[in-house]
Amino acid sequence: MNLKSADLVEITYKLRENCDNCKGKIIKDNKNVEFAYNPLNYAWEPHKNYLEKYGSLGAKTIVMGMNPGHGMGNTGIPFGCPEKVSNYLDITDLEVREPVKIHPKRRITGLECKKPEISGKRIWGLIEDIYGSPRNAFKNIFVLNHFPLWMFNSAGQNITPDKLKKSSAEEIFRICNKYLSDVISILNAQKIIGVGKYASKMAHKAIEESKLEEIKIKEIPHPSPANPLANKDKGAVWKKISKRVIIGK
Repeated sequence: MNLKSADLVEITYKLRENCDNCKGKIIKDNKNVEFAYNPLNYAWEPHKNYLEKYGSLGAKTIVMGMNPGHGMGNTGIPFGCPEKVSNYLDITDLEVREPVKIHPKRRITGLECKKPEISGKRIWGLIEDIYGSPRNAFKNIFVLNHFPLWMFNSAGQNITPDKLKKSSAEEIFRICNKYLSDVISILNAQKIIGVGKYASKMAHKAIEESKLEEIKIKEIPHPSPANPLANKDKGAVWKKISKRVIIGK
């Protein structure tokens, strides 16, 4: 394993432990959060494999999402639409356990999950369209999420990090910002592309805290079907805008 990949594994394992330590406080202090899954824990094997395979190929641009959705929640891979994780990233046959406390509507089926994630399908499809093979793609970009926890209310509805009480989230946001700055240092990254307004906002905050003013921050629209722009012309408008930002034109 390359030194950069080993360093990424080391700091991500620490992030995993820190997020596990923060889960209880988040659930206790936020009435809208009853479940907090940590894919870096129960889906550690595929995530570690992702870092080992693609963390040392030379990327200088970080593509950063907000937090796990259904894809990463099952596969452990950022924007991890199961089909793309298997067929594009070639991450297969690795153990994914279930969280200790699970919501009956949010069971984890791991890398064999049959349910696609549209956001992940669009992101990885765009990356493949621009760069071709993943080994070529990761010479240019590295994909991660800012906030590792996948959270739900009692009904199983997603709760995004922006819906947390500020006082309850200060510690974990500080941890996530430090992780991002460490990834930047390991990769010698020069640019962050935030996927959606919230990710872009958190990138700016992390850069300010770390005093890394030389890092450029760009933004692409979020590819979620909940974003009307992402659905225009069957996703073609989103793809055109995002492609221009990622390739720097």
